[in-house]
Amino acid sequence: MPASAAGTRTSTSLRPAARTRPNIVFILTDDLSLDLLRFMPHVRAMEQHGLTFEDYFVSDSLCCPSRASIFTGDFPHDTRVFGNFGPQGGFPAFHRRHEERHTFAVALRRTGYLTAMMGKYLNGYMGSSGEAADGSISAVPANYVPPGWSEWDVAGWGYPEFNYTLNEDGRLHRYGHQPSDYLTDVLAHKGTTFIARAARSGRPFFLELATFAPHSPYVPAPRNANDFPTLRAPRPPSFDTLPTDAPEWLRTHPPLTASQEAQIDQVFRLRAQSVQAVDQMIGAIERQLRASGIAGDTYIVFSSDNGLHTGEYRLMPGKLTAFDTDIRVPLVVTGPGVPADSRTSAVAENVDLAETFAAIGRTRLAGDGHSLLAWWEGKSPGGWRNAALVEHHGSRLSLLDPDFQQPASGSPTTYEAMRTRSFLYVEYADGEREFYDLRTDPFELKNIADRLTRRQLVALHRDLRGMERCHGERSCWRAMHVPALAGSW
Repeated sequence: MPASAAGTRTSTSLRPAARTRPNIVFILTDDLSLDLLRFMPHVRAMEQHGLTFEDYFVSDSLCCPSRASIFTGDFPHDTRVFGNFGPQGGFPAFHRRHEERHTFAVALRRTGYLTAMMGKYLNGYMGSSGEAADGSISAVPANYVPPGWSEWDVAGWGYPEFNYTLNEDGRLHRYGHQPSDYLTDVLAHKGTTFIARAARSGRPFFLELATFAPHSPYVPAPRNANDFPTLRAPRPPSFDTLPTDAPEWLRTHPPLTASQEAQIDQVFRLRAQSVQAVDQMIGAIERQLRASGIAGDTYIVFSSDNGLHTGEYRLMPGKLTAFDTDIRVPLVVTGPGVPADSRTSAVAENVDLAETFAAIGRTRLAGDGHSLLAWWEGKSPGGWRNAALVEHHGSRLSLLDPDFQQPASGSPTTYEAMRTRSFLYVEYADGEREFYDLRTDPFELKNIADRLTRRQLVALHRDLRGMERCHGERSCWRAMHVPALAGSW
Protein backbone atom coordinates (compact mmCIF):
# COMPACT_ATOMS: atom_id res chain seq x y z
CA MET A 1 0.00 0.00 0.00
CA PRO A 2 1.45 3.42 -0.87
CA ALA A 3 2.80 5.48 1.97
CA SER A 4 0.33 8.23 1.09
CA ALA A 5 -2.48 5.93 2.17
CA ALA A 6 -0.96 5.31 5.58
CA GLY A 7 -3.13 7.86 7.32
CA THR A 8 -6.36 6.33 6.05
CA ARG A 9 -5.78 2.74 7.04
CA THR A 10 -6.49 2.98 10.78
CA SER A 11 -9.97 3.90 11.94
CA THR A 12 -10.00 4.72 15.65
CA SER A 13 -11.89 6.96 18.00
CA LEU A 14 -10.72 9.15 20.84
CA ARG A 15 -13.08 7.65 23.41
CA PRO A 16 -11.90 7.98 27.01
CA ALA A 17 -10.43 4.83 28.50
CA ALA A 18 -12.95 2.39 29.93
CA ARG A 19 -11.74 -0.03 32.60
CA THR A 20 -14.12 -2.67 31.28
CA ARG A 21 -11.96 -3.09 28.20
CA PRO A 22 -9.68 -6.10 28.80
CA ASN A 23 -5.93 -5.96 29.05
CA ILE A 24 -3.76 -7.94 26.64
CA VAL A 25 -0.40 -9.61 27.25
CA PHE A 26 1.07 -10.92 23.99
CA ILE A 27 4.05 -13.26 24.27
CA LEU A 28 5.72 -13.65 20.88
CA THR A 29 8.62 -16.08 20.72
CA ASP A 30 11.20 -16.35 17.94
CA ASP A 31 11.42 -19.56 15.85
CA LEU A 32 9.48 -21.61 18.41
CA SER A 33 8.16 -24.80 16.82
CA LEU A 34 5.25 -26.89 18.04
CA ASP A 35 7.54 -29.70 19.15
CA LEU A 36 8.90 -27.50 21.98
CA LEU A 37 5.58 -27.01 23.77
CA ARG A 38 5.98 -30.20 25.78
CA PHE A 39 8.89 -28.53 27.61
CA MET A 40 6.77 -25.52 28.68
CA PRO A 41 4.47 -26.39 31.61
CA HIS A 42 2.97 -22.90 31.86
CA VAL A 43 2.00 -22.97 28.19
CA ARG A 44 0.52 -26.45 28.65
CA ALA A 45 -1.48 -25.05 31.58
CA MET A 46 -2.66 -22.24 29.30
CA GLU A 47 -3.96 -24.90 26.91
CA GLN A 48 -5.92 -26.46 29.78
CA HIS A 49 -7.37 -23.13 30.87
CA GLY A 50 -7.92 -21.59 27.46
CA LEU A 51 -8.27 -22.01 23.70
CA THR A 52 -5.75 -23.59 21.33
CA PHE A 53 -5.82 -22.93 17.59
CA GLU A 54 -4.71 -26.14 15.91
CA ASP A 55 -4.48 -24.65 12.41
CA TYR A 56 -2.76 -21.32 12.93
CA PHE A 57 -0.27 -20.26 10.25
CA VAL A 58 2.17 -17.47 9.48
CA SER A 59 2.16 -15.35 6.32
CA ASP A 60 5.86 -16.13 5.76
CA SER A 61 8.12 -18.47 7.71
CA LEU A 62 10.70 -15.71 8.20
CA CYS A 63 11.02 -13.32 11.14
CA CYS A 64 10.59 -9.84 9.71
CA PRO A 65 7.84 -10.43 7.12
CA SER A 66 5.88 -12.38 9.74
CA ARG A 67 6.27 -9.68 12.39
CA ALA A 68 5.31 -6.97 9.90
CA SER A 69 2.10 -8.94 9.26
CA ILE A 70 1.45 -9.24 12.99
CA PHE A 71 1.87 -5.52 13.62
CA THR A 72 -0.25 -4.32 10.69
CA GLY A 73 -2.59 -7.20 9.86
CA ASP A 74 -1.36 -7.13 6.26
CA PHE A 75 0.17 -9.83 4.11
CA PRO A 76 3.72 -9.32 2.81
CA HIS A 77 2.30 -8.38 -0.60
CA ASP A 78 0.80 -5.31 1.12
CA THR A 79 3.51 -4.46 3.66
CA ARG A 80 6.11 -5.09 0.91
CA VAL A 81 8.41 -6.47 3.60
CA PHE A 82 9.74 -9.66 2.03
CA GLY A 83 12.89 -10.37 4.01
CA ASN A 84 15.12 -9.46 6.93
CA PHE A 85 17.71 -7.71 4.80
CA GLY A 86 18.04 -5.66 1.63
CA PRO A 87 15.85 -3.02 -0.03
CA GLN A 88 12.64 -4.97 0.66
CA GLY A 89 13.56 -6.31 4.07
CA GLY A 90 13.82 -5.56 7.73
CA PHE A 91 13.07 -2.52 9.80
CA PRO A 92 14.39 -0.12 7.13
CA ALA A 93 11.70 -1.22 4.64
CA PHE A 94 8.97 -1.19 7.31
CA HIS A 95 9.99 2.27 8.47
CA ARG A 96 10.53 3.71 5.00
CA ARG A 97 7.02 2.71 3.95
CA HIS A 98 5.51 4.30 7.09
CA GLU A 99 3.99 0.98 8.14
CA GLU A 100 4.53 1.98 11.78
CA ARG A 101 1.71 4.50 11.47
CA HIS A 102 -0.99 1.86 11.18
CA THR A 103 -0.16 -0.85 13.69
CA PHE A 104 -2.42 -2.19 16.40
CA ALA A 105 -0.33 -0.23 18.92
CA VAL A 106 -1.31 3.07 17.28
CA ALA A 107 -4.96 1.99 17.20
CA LEU A 108 -5.02 0.94 20.85
CA ARG A 109 -3.15 3.93 22.18
CA ARG A 110 -5.59 6.29 20.48
CA THR A 111 -8.38 4.71 22.49
CA GLY A 112 -6.61 5.22 25.81
CA TYR A 113 -4.63 1.99 26.20
CA LEU A 114 -1.20 1.98 27.76
CA THR A 115 1.03 0.12 25.30
CA ALA A 116 4.40 -1.46 25.99
CA MET A 117 6.79 -3.18 23.60
CA MET A 118 9.63 -5.22 25.12
CA GLY A 119 12.28 -7.42 23.52
CA LYS A 120 12.63 -7.94 19.78
CA TYR A 121 11.08 -5.53 17.29
CA LEU A 122 12.15 -5.98 13.65
CA ASN A 123 15.41 -7.12 12.10
CA GLY A 124 17.54 -4.10 11.31
CA TYR A 125 16.28 -2.03 14.23
CA MET A 126 19.16 -0.21 15.95
CA GLY A 127 21.32 -1.20 12.98
CA SER A 128 21.27 -4.90 13.90
CA SER A 129 20.92 -5.86 10.22
CA GLY A 130 19.26 -4.65 7.06
CA GLU A 131 19.89 -2.09 4.36
CA ALA A 132 18.07 0.95 3.08
CA ALA A 133 17.10 1.25 -0.59
CA ASP A 134 20.46 2.80 -1.47
CA GLY A 135 22.35 -0.08 0.11
CA SER A 136 23.36 1.80 3.25
CA ILE A 137 22.67 0.55 6.74
CA SER A 138 19.55 2.16 8.22
CA ALA A 139 20.31 5.71 9.36
CA VAL A 140 17.47 5.82 11.92
CA PRO A 141 18.94 6.78 15.32
CA ALA A 142 19.47 3.90 17.72
CA ASN A 143 17.25 5.61 20.29
CA TYR A 144 14.31 5.89 17.87
CA VAL A 145 10.92 4.91 19.34
CA PRO A 146 8.12 4.17 16.85
CA PRO A 147 4.68 5.73 17.23
CA GLY A 148 1.99 4.00 19.26
CA TRP A 149 4.03 2.86 22.25
CA SER A 150 3.82 4.43 25.70
CA GLU A 151 6.70 2.27 26.96
CA TRP A 152 9.56 0.95 24.83
CA ASP A 153 12.23 -1.50 26.02
CA VAL A 154 13.64 -2.99 22.84
CA ALA A 155 16.99 -4.52 21.90
CA GLY A 156 18.71 -4.55 18.54
CA TRP A 157 20.94 -7.64 18.45
CA GLY A 158 19.64 -9.57 21.43
CA TYR A 159 20.11 -13.09 20.07
CA PRO A 160 23.08 -13.93 22.35
CA GLU A 161 20.94 -12.96 25.40
CA PHE A 162 23.95 -11.19 26.94
CA ASN A 163 26.02 -8.11 26.05
CA TYR A 164 23.23 -6.28 24.26
CA THR A 165 21.91 -2.72 24.20
CA LEU A 166 18.34 -1.95 25.23
CA ASN A 167 16.56 1.19 24.08
CA GLU A 168 14.56 2.12 27.16
CA ASP A 169 12.17 4.91 26.11
CA GLY A 170 14.86 6.58 24.03
CA ARG A 171 17.74 6.03 26.43
CA LEU A 172 20.32 3.38 25.54
CA HIS A 173 21.29 1.02 28.34
CA ARG A 174 24.09 -1.50 27.87
CA TYR A 175 23.70 -4.88 29.59
CA GLY A 176 26.59 -7.20 30.31
CA HIS A 177 27.24 -10.88 30.85
CA GLN A 178 26.12 -11.47 34.44
CA PRO A 179 23.31 -13.99 35.02
CA SER A 180 21.03 -11.08 35.96
CA ASP A 181 21.59 -9.61 32.46
CA TYR A 182 20.00 -12.59 30.72
CA LEU A 183 17.62 -10.87 28.31
CA THR A 184 14.53 -13.05 28.76
CA ASP A 185 14.75 -12.53 32.54
CA VAL A 186 15.17 -8.78 32.08
CA LEU A 187 12.02 -8.76 29.97
CA ALA A 188 10.17 -10.72 32.65
CA HIS A 189 11.13 -8.14 35.28
CA LYS A 190 10.22 -5.18 33.10
CA GLY A 191 6.95 -6.83 32.10
CA THR A 192 5.81 -7.48 35.66
CA THR A 193 6.80 -3.95 36.67
CA PHE A 194 4.77 -2.50 33.81
CA ILE A 195 1.72 -4.60 34.74
CA ALA A 196 1.85 -3.49 38.38
CA ARG A 197 2.11 0.16 37.36
CA ALA A 198 -0.64 -0.10 34.73
CA ALA A 199 -2.96 -1.83 37.21
CA ARG A 200 -2.53 1.03 39.66
CA SER A 201 -3.39 3.53 36.93
CA GLY A 202 -6.76 1.90 36.26
CA ARG A 203 -6.21 2.12 32.51
CA PRO A 204 -6.40 -0.86 30.14
CA PHE A 205 -3.06 -1.94 28.74
CA PHE A 206 -1.41 -3.91 25.97
CA LEU A 207 1.98 -5.51 26.67
CA GLU A 208 4.02 -7.34 24.05
CA LEU A 209 6.88 -9.47 25.34
CA ALA A 210 8.84 -10.52 22.26
CA THR A 211 11.65 -12.87 23.23
CA PHE A 212 14.68 -13.63 21.10
CA ALA A 213 14.55 -17.19 22.45
CA PRO A 214 14.68 -19.84 21.14
CA HIS A 215 16.35 -18.34 18.03
CA SER A 216 19.95 -19.25 17.25
CA PRO A 217 22.52 -19.21 18.75
CA TYR A 218 20.14 -20.95 21.19
CA VAL A 219 21.43 -19.53 24.47
CA PRO A 220 19.67 -20.87 27.57
CA ALA A 221 19.64 -19.12 30.93
CA PRO A 222 22.68 -20.26 32.95
CA ARG A 223 20.38 -22.06 35.40
CA ASN A 224 19.01 -24.20 32.55
CA ALA A 225 22.27 -24.94 30.72
CA ASN A 226 22.38 -28.55 31.94
CA ASP A 227 18.70 -29.42 31.49
CA PHE A 228 17.66 -32.46 29.40
CA PRO A 229 21.18 -33.89 29.01
CA THR A 230 20.10 -36.89 26.93
CA LEU A 231 17.42 -35.18 24.86
CA ARG A 232 17.34 -35.94 21.13
CA ALA A 233 15.41 -34.20 18.37
CA PRO A 234 12.15 -35.90 17.38
CA ARG A 235 12.31 -38.42 14.54
CA PRO A 236 8.94 -38.09 12.76
CA PRO A 237 8.40 -39.95 9.46
CA SER A 238 9.67 -36.85 7.65
CA PHE A 239 13.02 -36.92 9.47
CA ASP A 240 15.90 -37.46 7.01
CA THR A 241 13.36 -38.23 4.27
CA LEU A 242 12.75 -36.48 0.97
CA PRO A 243 9.23 -36.07 -0.38
CA THR A 244 8.56 -37.85 -3.64
CA ASP A 245 8.98 -35.51 -6.62
CA ALA A 246 10.59 -32.93 -4.38
CA PRO A 247 11.15 -29.45 -5.85
CA GLU A 248 14.52 -28.72 -7.37
CA TRP A 249 15.81 -26.71 -4.40
CA LEU A 250 15.28 -29.75 -2.15
CA ARG A 251 15.67 -32.90 -4.26
CA THR A 252 19.48 -33.02 -4.25
CA HIS A 253 19.86 -32.94 -0.47
CA PRO A 254 21.77 -36.07 0.61
CA PRO A 255 20.88 -38.17 3.64
CA LEU A 256 21.95 -36.71 6.95
CA THR A 257 25.28 -37.87 8.27
CA ALA A 258 25.81 -39.11 11.81
CA SER A 259 27.62 -35.85 12.56
CA GLN A 260 24.71 -33.80 11.26
CA GLU A 261 22.23 -35.79 13.31
CA ALA A 262 24.34 -35.17 16.41
CA GLN A 263 24.35 -31.46 15.62
CA ILE A 264 20.57 -31.49 15.16
CA ASP A 265 20.17 -33.18 18.55
CA GLN A 266 22.38 -30.56 20.18
CA VAL A 267 20.38 -27.72 18.62
CA PHE A 268 17.08 -29.22 19.75
CA ARG A 269 18.43 -29.70 23.28
CA LEU A 270 19.59 -26.07 23.44
CA ARG A 271 16.22 -24.89 22.15
CA ALA A 272 14.41 -26.90 24.82
CA GLN A 273 16.73 -25.39 27.43
CA SER A 274 16.23 -21.83 26.15
CA VAL A 275 12.42 -21.96 26.31
CA GLN A 276 12.59 -22.70 30.04
CA ALA A 277 13.17 -19.02 30.81
CA VAL A 278 10.34 -18.06 28.44
CA ASP A 279 7.99 -20.41 30.27
CA GLN A 280 9.15 -19.09 33.63
CA MET A 281 8.48 -15.55 32.36
CA ILE A 282 4.90 -16.55 31.60
CA GLY A 283 4.58 -17.84 35.16
CA ALA A 284 5.89 -14.54 36.53
CA ILE A 285 3.41 -12.60 34.39
CA GLU A 286 0.51 -14.75 35.59
CA ARG A 287 1.51 -14.25 39.24
CA GLN A 288 1.74 -10.49 38.79
CA LEU A 289 -1.68 -10.34 37.15
CA ARG A 290 -3.18 -12.21 40.12
CA ALA A 291 -1.32 -10.05 42.64
CA SER A 292 -2.63 -6.92 40.90
CA GLY A 293 -6.18 -8.26 40.93
CA ILE A 294 -6.58 -8.11 37.15
CA ALA A 295 -6.04 -11.72 36.03
CA GLY A 296 -9.74 -12.08 35.20
CA ASP A 297 -9.63 -8.95 33.02
CA THR A 298 -6.57 -9.90 30.98
CA TYR A 299 -6.04 -11.96 27.85
CA ILE A 300 -2.75 -13.81 27.62
CA VAL A 301 -1.80 -14.73 24.05
CA PHE A 302 1.13 -17.04 23.29
CA SER A 303 2.57 -17.57 19.81
CA SER A 304 5.68 -17.56 17.59
CA ASP A 305 6.70 -15.65 14.47
CA ASN A 306 7.49 -18.89 12.62
CA GLY A 307 8.48 -22.48 13.25
CA LEU A 308 11.71 -24.36 12.56
CA HIS A 309 12.66 -27.66 10.98
CA THR A 310 15.29 -29.80 12.69
CA GLY A 311 16.15 -32.70 10.42
CA GLU A 312 12.85 -33.05 8.59
CA TYR A 313 13.21 -33.45 4.81
CA ARG A 314 16.98 -33.95 5.22
CA LEU A 315 17.36 -30.30 6.25
CA MET A 316 19.61 -28.96 8.93
CA PRO A 317 17.96 -26.54 11.40
CA GLY A 318 16.26 -23.70 9.54
CA LYS A 319 13.00 -22.31 8.20
CA LEU A 320 11.68 -20.58 5.05
CA THR A 321 9.79 -23.60 3.68
CA ALA A 322 6.04 -24.07 3.20
CA PHE A 323 6.06 -27.29 5.21
CA ASP A 324 4.08 -27.36 8.45
CA THR A 325 7.31 -27.52 10.45
CA ASP A 326 7.89 -23.88 9.47
CA ILE A 327 4.48 -22.27 8.83
CA ARG A 328 2.23 -23.87 11.49
CA VAL A 329 2.91 -22.43 14.93
CA PRO A 330 1.26 -22.23 18.37
CA LEU A 331 -1.58 -19.86 19.18
CA VAL A 332 -2.89 -20.32 22.72
CA VAL A 333 -5.22 -17.82 24.42
CA THR A 334 -6.55 -17.46 27.97
CA GLY A 335 -8.67 -14.68 29.42
CA PRO A 336 -12.17 -13.38 30.07
CA GLY A 337 -14.79 -15.55 28.41
CA VAL A 338 -12.27 -17.90 26.77
CA PRO A 339 -13.61 -21.47 27.07
CA ALA A 340 -11.33 -23.69 29.12
CA ASP A 341 -9.59 -26.75 27.68
CA SER A 342 -10.91 -26.02 24.20
CA ARG A 343 -9.43 -26.44 20.75
CA THR A 344 -10.47 -25.25 17.32
CA SER A 345 -9.48 -26.33 13.84
CA ALA A 346 -10.58 -22.99 12.39
CA VAL A 347 -7.99 -21.76 9.90
CA ALA A 348 -6.33 -18.71 11.45
CA GLU A 349 -3.30 -16.65 10.47
CA ASN A 350 -0.95 -14.10 11.96
CA VAL A 351 -2.60 -11.30 9.94
CA ASP A 352 -5.65 -11.84 12.19
CA LEU A 353 -3.95 -10.74 15.40
CA ALA A 354 -3.87 -6.99 14.74
CA GLU A 355 -7.60 -6.83 14.04
CA THR A 356 -8.28 -9.04 17.07
CA PHE A 357 -6.30 -6.78 19.39
CA ALA A 358 -8.06 -3.73 17.96
CA ALA A 359 -11.45 -5.38 18.45
CA ILE A 360 -10.66 -6.04 22.11
CA GLY A 361 -9.97 -2.32 22.46
CA ARG A 362 -13.29 -1.57 20.73
CA THR A 363 -11.69 -0.02 17.71
CA ARG A 364 -10.80 -1.05 14.17
CA LEU A 365 -7.68 -1.61 12.14
CA ALA A 366 -7.91 -1.74 8.36
CA GLY A 367 -5.83 -4.70 7.23
CA ASP A 368 -6.01 -8.02 5.41
CA GLY A 369 -6.86 -10.10 8.47
CA HIS A 370 -10.07 -10.92 10.31
CA SER A 371 -10.75 -10.69 14.04
CA LEU A 372 -10.57 -13.93 16.02
CA LEU A 373 -12.38 -12.45 19.01
CA ALA A 374 -15.59 -14.42 18.43
CA TRP A 375 -13.62 -17.65 18.83
CA TRP A 376 -12.00 -16.30 21.99
CA GLU A 377 -15.48 -15.62 23.37
CA GLY A 378 -16.52 -19.24 22.88
CA LYS A 379 -18.55 -18.71 19.71
CA SER A 380 -18.27 -20.64 16.43
CA PRO A 381 -18.75 -18.10 13.64
CA GLY A 382 -20.38 -19.55 10.55
CA GLY A 383 -18.87 -19.19 7.12
CA TRP A 384 -15.32 -19.11 8.43
CA ARG A 385 -12.43 -19.10 5.94
CA ASN A 386 -11.01 -22.42 4.80
CA ALA A 387 -7.61 -21.37 3.43
CA ALA A 388 -4.47 -19.54 4.51
CA LEU A 389 -1.96 -17.75 2.30
CA VAL A 390 1.81 -18.11 2.70
CA GLU A 391 4.14 -16.07 0.50
CA HIS A 392 7.90 -16.19 0.50
CA HIS A 393 10.44 -14.30 -1.58
CA GLY A 394 13.76 -15.99 -2.00
CA SER A 395 16.30 -13.27 -1.25
CA ARG A 396 20.03 -12.75 -1.45
CA LEU A 397 21.94 -14.23 1.43
CA SER A 398 23.98 -12.07 3.76
CA LEU A 399 26.07 -12.90 6.78
CA LEU A 400 24.53 -9.80 8.41
CA ASP A 401 21.14 -11.52 8.38
CA PRO A 402 20.40 -13.30 11.69
CA ASP A 403 18.47 -15.87 9.64
CA PHE A 404 21.32 -16.56 7.24
CA GLN A 405 21.09 -20.24 6.36
CA GLN A 406 23.70 -22.53 4.94
CA PRO A 407 22.48 -24.50 1.88
CA ALA A 408 22.12 -27.59 4.07
CA SER A 409 19.29 -25.85 5.94
CA GLY A 410 17.34 -25.24 2.74
CA SER A 411 16.87 -22.15 0.60
CA PRO A 412 13.57 -22.32 -1.29
CA THR A 413 13.08 -20.22 -4.37
CA THR A 414 10.27 -17.64 -4.34
CA TYR A 415 6.88 -19.29 -3.81
CA GLU A 416 3.24 -18.71 -2.93
CA ALA A 417 1.32 -21.38 -1.02
CA MET A 418 -2.26 -22.15 -0.06
CA ARG A 419 -2.82 -24.20 3.09
CA THR A 420 -6.24 -25.67 3.82
CA ARG A 421 -7.22 -28.31 6.35
CA SER A 422 -7.04 -30.98 3.64
CA PHE A 423 -4.10 -29.99 1.43
CA LEU A 424 -1.00 -27.86 0.90
CA TYR A 425 -0.50 -26.39 -2.56
CA VAL A 426 2.71 -24.54 -3.51
CA GLU A 427 3.60 -22.64 -6.68
CA TYR A 428 7.23 -21.69 -7.21
CA ALA A 429 8.40 -18.77 -9.33
CA ASP A 430 10.26 -21.21 -11.58
CA GLY A 431 7.01 -23.03 -12.43
CA GLU A 432 7.37 -26.03 -10.12
CA ARG A 433 4.38 -27.10 -8.03
CA GLU A 434 3.74 -29.18 -4.94
CA PHE A 435 0.48 -30.70 -3.73
CA TYR A 436 0.20 -32.74 -0.55
CA ASP A 437 -3.02 -34.49 0.50
CA LEU A 438 -2.97 -33.93 4.26
CA ARG A 439 -5.83 -36.35 4.86
CA THR A 440 -3.63 -39.31 3.93
CA ASP A 441 -0.20 -37.68 4.05
CA PRO A 442 -0.02 -35.49 7.18
CA PHE A 443 3.79 -35.37 7.11
CA GLU A 444 3.85 -33.97 3.56
CA LEU A 445 5.95 -36.70 1.98
CA LYS A 446 4.09 -37.42 -1.28
CA ASN A 447 4.01 -34.61 -3.78
CA ILE A 448 1.17 -35.61 -6.11
CA ALA A 449 0.95 -32.41 -8.16
CA ASP A 450 1.62 -34.42 -11.31
CA ARG A 451 -1.46 -36.56 -10.64
CA LEU A 452 -3.85 -33.62 -10.66
CA THR A 453 -5.91 -32.92 -13.75
CA ARG A 454 -5.43 -29.79 -15.78
CA ARG A 455 -8.81 -28.59 -14.54
CA GLN A 456 -7.73 -29.03 -10.92
CA LEU A 457 -4.43 -27.24 -11.50
CA VAL A 458 -6.21 -24.34 -13.19
CA ALA A 459 -8.61 -24.06 -10.25
CA LEU A 460 -5.78 -24.15 -7.70
CA HIS A 461 -3.82 -21.50 -9.59
CA ARG A 462 -6.90 -19.28 -9.85
CA ASP A 463 -7.67 -19.55 -6.13
CA LEU A 464 -4.06 -18.93 -5.12
CA ARG A 465 -3.78 -15.96 -7.47
CA GLY A 466 -6.91 -14.47 -5.93
CA MET A 467 -5.32 -14.69 -2.48
CA GLU A 468 -2.04 -13.18 -3.69
CA ARG A 469 -3.92 -10.19 -5.12
CA CYS A 470 -6.27 -9.50 -2.23
CA HIS A 471 -6.11 -6.15 -0.43
CA GLY A 472 -8.04 -5.33 2.71
CA GLU A 473 -10.26 -7.37 4.98
CA ARG A 474 -13.24 -7.83 2.66
CA SER A 475 -11.17 -8.71 -0.39
CA CYS A 476 -8.94 -11.16 1.49
CA TRP A 477 -11.85 -12.70 3.37
CA ARG A 478 -13.54 -13.52 0.06
CA ALA A 479 -10.31 -14.83 -1.45
CA MET A 480 -9.64 -17.16 1.50
CA HIS A 481 -12.92 -18.99 0.95
CA VAL A 482 -11.88 -21.42 -1.74
CA PRO A 483 -14.26 -23.95 -3.34
CA ALA A 484 -13.74 -27.64 -2.76
CA LEU A 485 -11.33 -29.12 -5.28
CA ALA A 486 -13.38 -31.14 -7.74
CA GLY A 487 -12.56 -34.76 -8.47
CA SER A 488 -10.18 -37.15 -6.75
CA TRP A 489 -6.41 -37.23 -6.71
